[in-house]
Amino acid sequence: MLDREGFRPNVGIILLNAQNEVWWGKRVREHSWQFPQGGIKYGETPEQAMFRELEEEIGLRAEHVKIIGRTRDWLRYEVPDHFIKREVRGHYRGQKQIWFLLRMVGRDCDVNLRLTAHPEFDAWRWHDYWVPLDVVIEFKRDVYQQALQELSRFMTRPAGALRPESPCATSDAAKTCEPATPVAPPSLPDN
Repeated sequence: MLDREGFRPNVGIILLNAQNEVWWGKRVREHSWQFPQGGIKYGETPEQAMFRELEEEIGLRAEHVKIIGRTRDWLRYEVPDHFIKREVRGHYRGQKQIWFLLRMVGRDCDVNLRLTAHPEFDAWRWHDYWVPLDVVIEFKRDVYQQALQELSRFMTRPAGALRPESPCATSDAAKTCEPATPVAPPSLPDN
């Protein structure tokens, strides 16, 4: 499904943890990192597509996240010809994206990169909000910068200075997940 200008409707997802770090995924068998993203199917709203892509790409469902904000308008990037399949060259120019900023309310071990037969990512980590865009494929960098900049207005201070220990935070293979131990905020002195 392309618009009149040759752009495919798409969603991008910036997922935050409690420390305002972003979920950063490494593309399968590549050295590039990116945020989850994917096409909007005919009849889907951007929000429906976002939840579908979130589950397909990183295994999270609606109950694992909270929507904080989204971009006002479409952000576009053009795809260089050598990345476009021969049969759609001349018609397809690139992607137009609505970006969503989400807060993770689930646990790190809820992430499952192997939910589908064709995973998008083979590793992931939490990273500072202003991710290094030099590890993003070059033609997407401007859109990433625009999305991060626009969605930064929704940022709040991190909830607590400490992150609860999560027994499977960095291992997608480990699926035995203990409940995270709540960490109380530091107590204030009585006046």
